[in-house]
Parts: sequence; C-alpha cells; structure tokens
Amino acid sequence: MKLVDEAGALACMRHAQRKVVTVSIDSMVFRQPIRIGDLIILNAEVSYAGRTSMEAEVHVLAENPITGEQTHTNTAYLVYVALDDEGRPTSVPRLEAETEEEKRRMEEAKERQERRLKNK
Repeated sequence: MKLVDEAGALACMRHAQRKVVTVSIDSMVFRQPIRIGDLIILNAEVSYAGRTSMEAEVHVLAENPITGEQTHTNTAYLVYVALDDEGRPTSVPRLEAETEEEKRRMEEAKERQERRLKNK
C-alpha cells in the first residue's frame, strides 16, 4: 500500500510540479496475491484534475522474476491535493485528454470525484 501511495503521489507531483498530500484512497482490494520474491510493477497516471486536487489511478502487477509471468493484482484510485510553498492547497494544471480512451477515463474519474464529494 505504501508503494501504491508513493507511485500515485509521484504521478501527481509531476503533473502539478508541486508537493502533494494524500487525501483519500478509495479502496484497495487484491484480486491476486503478491508472493514473496515477486517483483512489483506500479503504473500510475493522473486520471482527474480539479482546482487543487488530482486523482491518480495506480495499476499493480506482480511479476515472477524467473518466468517473467505478470499478474494484475489490483487497481487503486487515490486523491491528492497540491501544496504551495507554505503548505496550503494550490491550483493544479488542467488535464487534457487527447484520445477517446483518455476522455472516457477522465469522465469516469470525474464521476468518482463527484461521488466522493457527495459522500463527504
């Protein structure tokens, strides 16, 4: 879980070019185990950007280092807020979708963010 949080934070820091703080993790359900000795591969992308907050989508793969077999273990959605030099929330750049897949992912992320705010 620590690695997932760090990967998501790094993706958001790169997008915002600011420090970020974790606000929430939607859920983390492991569909497959990560065995001792497996390599862990984390792919994190910013999937939503609001005024000061961003959502990162993190895919986790386990790889057997001997066979090279990869297994998708889980996907996690985390929310971060960008911070200015005084540690206060600050605005982040817009996220621009270039493909239909990116547009779909951004719309799904926007719906998740609306649910989060509604359930707050």
